[in-house]
Amino acid sequence: MMGFGGGSGLAGMWLMGLFGLLMVAGLIVLVVWAIRTLLPSRSAGPLSPSTDPLVHLQLRLARGEITPDEYEELRAHLRD
Repeated sequence: MMGFGGGSGLAGMWLMGLFGLLMVAGLIVLVVWAIRTLLPSRSAGPLSPSTDPLVHLQLRLARGEITPDEYEELRAHLRD
């Protein structure tokens, strides 16, 4: 006879435990993905340490931080 458990017994308990573990792992992966997607990266600054100074100077000119005359003067200093 099957009894009250429906006949699943120990195998059903293992499967339910595995299913619960997979659900928790999936939830953790979802939370980590959401945090990494929604929060800006700390390393995504305007410049990295390996950026060429001339590129930095061109970016400053493009953003309007310096005038074209200042750009030419600073570029001449960088090439010396």
